[in-house]
Amino acid sequence: INNKPIRKAYMTDFLQELIRKKRDGLSLTSSELDWFVKRLTSGYISEGQAAAFAMATYFNGMTLEERVAFTMGMRDSGEVIDWQSTGPIIDKHSTGGIGDNVSLLLAPALAACGGYVPMVSGRGLGHTGGTLDKFDSIPGYNTQPDLDTFKRAVKSTGCAIVGQTPKVAPADKILYSIRDVTATVESIDLITASILSKKLSANLDALVLDIKCGNGAFMTSHRDAKTLAESLVSVSNLLGCKTIALLTDMNEPLASSVGNSLEVMNAVEFLSGKKRDQRLFNVVCSLGAELLVLMDLAENRSSGFAKIKNSFDSGSSAEIFSKMIAVMGGPSNLLDKASSILPRATIVEDVYAPQSGTVSAVDTRSLGISVVELGGGRRTVKDKIDYSVGFDNLLSIGDKADRNIPIGRIHANNWEKFEEAKSRMIRAYKIDDQKIKKCDLIIDYVK
Repeated sequence: INNKPIRKAYMTDFLQELIRKKRDGLSLTSSELDWFVKRLTSGYISEGQAAAFAMATYFNGMTLEERVAFTMGMRDSGEVIDWQSTGPIIDKHSTGGIGDNVSLLLAPALAACGGYVPMVSGRGLGHTGGTLDKFDSIPGYNTQPDLDTFKRAVKSTGCAIVGQTPKVAPADKILYSIRDVTATVESIDLITASILSKKLSANLDALVLDIKCGNGAFMTSHRDAKTLAESLVSVSNLLGCKTIALLTDMNEPLASSVGNSLEVMNAVEFLSGKKRDQRLFNVVCSLGAELLVLMDLAENRSSGFAKIKNSFDSGSSAEIFSKMIAVMGGPSNLLDKASSILPRATIVEDVYAPQSGTVSAVDTRSLGISVVELGGGRRTVKDKIDYSVGFDNLLSIGDKADRNIPIGRIHANNWEKFEEAKSRMIRAYKIDDQKIKKCDLIIDYVK
């Protein structure tokens, strides 16, 4: 055993046997999965071996017991925060959508209601936006602080929104980069471990999941969205975090703005009471209500909804948001001077539909791709982002459109890209005189 060549040969055989078991559809023990994660993090396992494991898991899946053990191993591959009795530690996770700036509003609202929200968020990749990219559009805001700074910010303001540090679930970072290039991202088991290993590293007491469903979501069907929700809720609860999931509609943008600085501006207007998109308001309050009930900060869903609403109406959420921005290095006067502080595009033009009528459908994914084409998103993780571009004043399903009412407004820095975005926006909106049947905003609950 002390002879290194013999020990290495033994470990190689063990790893091959582990991959073979998963390839043949057999279950792995918690010890085997823990061993795999530790060797993955230490650099012992090659990319090819990790890819083989991911592909075998993609095709044969994992049992619930395997998912729990694998998620726990991924979480424990890095630091798990000790809050030392700060208070109820709660958070939210979304599977990503278009015009989804919920985190900017929900975190301060929950803090105003007595919670502490250490939100570890991600960047956008593909047609959906990322919360971190929105905060990166705010001059000075530090989205990658060290752990001590992050903890102090949460304790002093009640919330902080940051990115994954190298010390948070490093095994996930390694495996995800391999999954991304081996067509194994869509595995429910690996998605579950990836999401929860990062979220649960914050040592949460409760978590609410916003699982998007519709033509603008990664999970377009109700069945697939619910399958993912059930996996996440089951594993998270078995790991000691009270968790509930809401399936929400993404067949149109959630907010009327899409694009990084534009979604920050939308959130500022929401918090200031100048403009509140109704769909966005309902989703934020519904998600917040569930967390307040889970932590006994509200008696029931209705009272929880009312408490979140009151945090906006009273201005307490706005006050906490402003304080969080300043503590994390951003401007202290963002709420008052957002229009002059946030990046602005040089081309801002309305877009009109070729005919009058009512918006009966929206190709939401196409709008998300349009923002990427404008420069406001990434095709690869190394792409740089133009934070100023995107859309605002977008119409919703059921709204009227004519020669005096634009379907939206484009913010661009290049006329050629503007024309491409204009053409795509017109195609994305279906305008006719058909009777409108809107989808339910809250589609389902998974408890």
